[in-house]
Amino acid sequence: MSVIPLLLLAGAVTALHLAGAGAGFPAKLALERAVPVRGAPLERLRARDGARHGRLLLGSSSLPAAGVVDFPVDGSANPAIAGLYFTRVKLGNPAKEFYVQIDTGSDILWVTCSSCAGCPTSSGLNIQLEFFDPDKSSTSTTITCSNDRCSYALQTGQALCSGSDFSSSPCGYSFQYGDGSGTSGYYVSDMMYFDTVLENGQILNSSATIVFGCSNSQSGDLTKSDRAIDGIFGFGQNDLSVISQLSSAGNFPKVFSHCLKGSDNGGGILVLGEIVEPGIVYTPLVQSQPHYNLNLESIAVNGQELAIGSSLFATSNTQGTIVDSGTTLAYLAEKAYIPFVNAIFASLPSSVHSFALRDNMCFVTSDSVDESFPSVTLKFMGGASMLLKPEDYLLQQGSIDNSVIWCIGWQNNKGSGITILGDLVLKDKIFVYDLANQRIGWMNYDCSRPVNVSTASGKNEYLTAGQLDVSGSSDSVFSNPLSSNNLLILTYILIIASL
Repeated sequence: MSVIPLLLLAGAVTALHLAGAGAGFPAKLALERAVPVRGAPLERLRARDGARHGRLLLGSSSLPAAGVVDFPVDGSANPAIAGLYFTRVKLGNPAKEFYVQIDTGSDILWVTCSSCAGCPTSSGLNIQLEFFDPDKSSTSTTITCSNDRCSYALQTGQALCSGSDFSSSPCGYSFQYGDGSGTSGYYVSDMMYFDTVLENGQILNSSATIVFGCSNSQSGDLTKSDRAIDGIFGFGQNDLSVISQLSSAGNFPKVFSHCLKGSDNGGGILVLGEIVEPGIVYTPLVQSQPHYNLNLESIAVNGQELAIGSSLFATSNTQGTIVDSGTTLAYLAEKAYIPFVNAIFASLPSSVHSFALRDNMCFVTSDSVDESFPSVTLKFMGGASMLLKPEDYLLQQGSIDNSVIWCIGWQNNKGSGITILGDLVLKDKIFVYDLANQRIGWMNYDCSRPVNVSTASGKNEYLTAGQLDVSGSSDSVFSNPLSSNNLLILTYILIIASL
């Protein structure tokens, strides 16, 4: 399961929440294709997710006329392509672009700074990594320990201050994770820039002053270059998050939405505002939780509820269901995992061959995935149901001739009662995070289609994924050579063929 970090958090960070516009107005993110990295075995993805599950990270703004803020976003839910979504954010004066991961499981924006020790200098995602240098930004100021934001963070144990002179000591942070990775640094205040596209098509430059983390030390997995990025942009609801800072200043609604395409080339929409398509169902957020916790009540496979009590999913310090875009796969509470896998197995037709591959149950079939595997329904408080297609809980691990190899992508969160819904589940759905009314809504949706987003004027702004011009997209041809997993699967298929 998620690794609980030994966390010595820090100050008022914030940032990039991928969208911005005047109060009640939508902010749009066009998502692009990312360059593929090597095919990633499931155990590696589990390790990466485990490391980030402990990453519970945590300004004022003056944005002009209403419109859509365009943040080109790269990445894909496909673990063999990227396994994460990230965007570009402009910070400082003169403005400089940084790649930061989109993460609904944390609250803070931090980027790598010029003085960073142990930080990667290249990335397997085919992006140019950058460093933020506060000394070279004319609008940058260091957040000191006497700052109100830092004082708040100190009270909640999320900041580090040393020395007796709080008026000059920087407000620091240090995140340490159970796997040994971590980041530390200090907080700065600076400008964040937006390209606001107005309804008449005019592009207006706008900006907001925010507080974010300046990382000067990284360790463990954060130093690895295969999926390295410049930082993390948290979309959490903590008072110190960017979305809270900007909404409290009256420039943004306290609601954001996304619709992430599940195809290999990624794509989708992310807006600061409420997508209002008919068919969206809502369930209340669990109160007083650091994450987006939902009340999951039951799971049904092919319409049959699993024989597990709803108390297994009740939220506590050791249980609960979390929505987290920073997690690649999905993780099911240990006591629910075996009943879930058994129900899938029992629903398979005889034409589907099953076999165990390391810790995963895998399958070989020449039929379509929808014909071969059952649907799954997650039932939440208030009667809201989430209907999952087979590709929302399976990962394609290769194909040989006319047969396709699928493995269960939901992982056993061993030793834990926590269920985490990551990108594997979130893709191909509209998700609305209505923080003002403390609820989350969703519906299955083709995220290549346009959506309606509510605006402060009471109108519906019609937004289309990819509608705005996107520069710098990496339009590569993807290749996926046989990994060691697929070689094992090939061996299995040859055995099956000989029977």
